[in-house]
Amino acid sequence: MTHPRTPAAPTTDHAHQAHHHAHPAHTAPAELRRHLDAHLTADAHTWLGRALEEAADHPGSHGPISAWELRLAEAGRRCGTERADAVRVLILHAARADTDALTRVYRQGTADERRAVLHALPHLVPGPEALHLVEDALRTNDTRLVAAALGPYAARRLAPHPWRHAVLKCLFTGVRVDEVADLTSRARGDTELARMLRAFAEERTAAGRPVPEDLHRVLALTAPPPADAKES
Repeated sequence: MTHPRTPAAPTTDHAHQAHHHAHPAHTAPAELRRHLDAHLTADAHTWLGRALEEAADHPGSHGPISAWELRLAEAGRRCGTERADAVRVLILHAARADTDALTRVYRQGTADERRAVLHALPHLVPGPEALHLVEDALRTNDTRLVAAALGPYAARRLAPHPWRHAVLKCLFTGVRVDEVADLTSRARGDTELARMLRAFAEERTAAGRPVPEDLHRVLALTAPPPADAKES
């Protein structure tokens, strides 16, 4: 059984912080709970409390499907679609879902439940054993799954080659590169990513298609530090 872990310290970039405020993959479970407590209706708050207690008291599998997995399916109806991702992440965290349980939920669940699993990875899986879920999501054409797959877990664990291709997929499918966790640090000085971006831009231009504005942003990030910065 893997143990919950809090996400890495947040970036100091204010725009990035604003984008990820109360984002379930980037926010510690305790803070997610405080955020939900401040925004849920009384009925939703009561339901969430019971769901979390149930998950904590009966983690793992019990019969064909565990009780907390049923609560995952109810989250949107009970708490509203806007809060459902955070609610599902908290239920998975309370159930102490290990990689096997997360994989089961991902394989059997709806797209919303799959997205919640991806958001929960940095809180529940400290090692690379859940990378197959990230890789599966990146093979889909569901842009919300692609975006969820590129959170803090992928930033820590995805190898350079598939990570570069994931960035290109974002550009190709219209997923905002703001969704890519730790983009600035991972792209810095990456000459291979720069080469791939230029080739992609050339292909788009040759085909008479516009080059995504985000491509220029990422390309600028790949530049190595200025010489004077290195010397200082």
